[in-house]
Amino acid sequence: MKTYSNVIAVVLLSLFLSGCKKEVSQKTVASYQNTITYAKGFSLVHYEGYSVVTVKNPWPKATKTYTYILKEKNGIVPDSLKQNLTIPVPIQSIVVTSTTHIPSLEMLRVTQTLVGFPHLDYISSEKVRARIEAGKVKELGMNQSLNTEVLLDLQPDVIIGYGIDNNNPTLDNLQKSGLKVMLNGDWNEETPLGKAEWIKFFGALYDKQSQANELFDKIARDYMKTITIAKQATSTPTILAGDMFEDRWYLPRGTSWGSLLLKEANARYLWQETTGTGSLSLSFETVFEKASFADVWITSGQFSSLKEMTDANPHYSQFKAFQNKNVYSFSGRKGKTGGILYYELAPNRPDIVLKDLVKILHPELLPSYKPFFFEKLR
Repeated sequence: MKTYSNVIAVVLLSLFLSGCKKEVSQKTVASYQNTITYAKGFSLVHYEGYSVVTVKNPWPKATKTYTYILKEKNGIVPDSLKQNLTIPVPIQSIVVTSTTHIPSLEMLRVTQTLVGFPHLDYISSEKVRARIEAGKVKELGMNQSLNTEVLLDLQPDVIIGYGIDNNNPTLDNLQKSGLKVMLNGDWNEETPLGKAEWIKFFGALYDKQSQANELFDKIARDYMKTITIAKQATSTPTILAGDMFEDRWYLPRGTSWGSLLLKEANARYLWQETTGTGSLSLSFETVFEKASFADVWITSGQFSSLKEMTDANPHYSQFKAFQNKNVYSFSGRKGKTGGILYYELAPNRPDIVLKDLVKILHPELLPSYKPFFFEKLR
């Protein structure tokens, strides 16, 4: 399998040997640089008339690299790249398959191009919900069995899909039907800013690279500023996360983006020494033994009050954080049809999530700030 650097080397060499007699200026060479800084799952390189998007890690332990060519009007794509999927840009219509894709469309002000989505009730964005209610966004069923008939009728310029492993029969069938599918691996990023930088993936599709860069740069600046503020804290609270679901306690692994957010908020997450980007699955007894005296408890989105928690599991009341009413949740902000906004927006806005956490853990550092996602359960 060719490495990304090899692909770029071949492209540059082919351009050099193409018979062009003009001297390559320093400004032109500078444009042939990967514009992605934090994300590890994709690269984006701009050339005159087209861009190359390389998705390198769409799911854990992926064995294949996916290359896409975004061709501008009148752009000329080198023969060496023509075997890859080519998409004319800017696109005019799109289907996305994860709520984490929605905020990028909204931030880039292109929600009017969204024509389909699987399980519409999951979407919280007010702007997109208005389009759904107006009948402008079609229901596509479930993610692992997208409605091919509706998609063929819609004929979107591109479908943004994602996978959890190397087996994607639904997406494969859509491509065999002549539809254009690009994989998005934002969910597999290990760092908060890495997830957020996927807005540049969408920016390239709409020929809005500069807007995407500006939006991300502001998020990154605000994020780093909050880290600096958090370093001024005089205490390091211990943190318990997650809760029970079907007899197992799910909580973030130590190198996941959620764990890193807690670390950068100057807290000690009690499972921060574990590795991996997904969730740990533990017994109640294992969690209680280690975290019964945790200072703060960040739950999932399934509870909106302390009573709901004890109704689900009376043993929750044995934790110190519960007894001291230091339990926080992001369940309060929901869309009209019950979708939890945190799951949709938080990956794009780690600056807000981090600021929320610093306010919860070190309120004296942000005296006038009111958390956006999180609230203390009562």
